[in-house]
Amino acid sequence: MTFDEALPIILRHEGGATITDDPRDPGGLTKYGISQRAFPSLDIRNLTEADAAAIYRREYWDKAKCDSLPAHLRLTVFDMAVNMGVGKAITLLQKACGVVQDGLLGPNTIRAAERLPDGLARLCAERALAYTGMRGFDVYGRGWLRRTFATALEGRK
Repeated sequence: MTFDEALPIILRHEGGATITDDPRDPGGLTKYGISQRAFPSLDIRNLTEADAAAIYRREYWDKAKCDSLPAHLRLTVFDMAVNMGVGKAITLLQKACGVVQDGLLGPNTIRAAERLPDGLARLCAERALAYTGMRGFDVYGRGWLRRTFATALEGRK
């Protein structure tokens, strides 16, 4: 799984070019999944797909070091970084791997992820459990859980 293969999946889960401003969503105004809250200086309404792609690569894929991970975990970690934050994504990966949870993806976490035969299943379980404790689970929980398992399946292709 490469960034170019993962991005269309993320954009689909994030609603593509549709502009949303759900008052229940703390992100506020959003397009391509890029929110005004996360990027207050951006003109979200005029955001292009190319702009969104650059943000996704720089702020999520690269910061989560997805290229360093086993291929079958890349999409799930990328999607978690987008949906939960980079630090949370790495911490949950570390929890699934049974290593120190410091939120920094280093060689110990990468080696542990490579050796973990059921890493994707463990990661999805940790992600699902984390969602149940998040604000908004009553509104968005079903969608978050569907997305968890859909990206796991898509990442294995």
